Amino acid sequence: MKDFLYYNELFDIYGDLLTDNERDNFLEYYQEDLSLSEIAENKNISRSAVSKTINTVTDKLNYYESKLHIYEKKSKLMEITKIADLNKIKDEINKMLDI
Repeated sequence: MKDFLYYNELFDIYGDLLTDNERDNFLEYYQEDLSLSEIAENKNISRSAVSKTINTVTDKLNYYESKLHIYEKKSKLMEITKIADLNKIKDEINKMLDI
């Protein structure tokens, strides 16, 4: 379940960097909850081709996040919004910005 939510978050951030085919397969698998076999049948391709595409997408999403850290920063900012002390908020933001 954690991976499901994580990859959907990464997809929301980096999805535009994927090919149309990669986006379609991801959406059908992760958001429409179709099986690899169902996607393969709908597209008239092999199940292994769909599996390979899904693996490629998750690898790309992981790669983009490892380089850009947008999800990580967004998560950190969400945590900072829960802090009541304005000075603590400033300190946390300054840490994020390496000031």
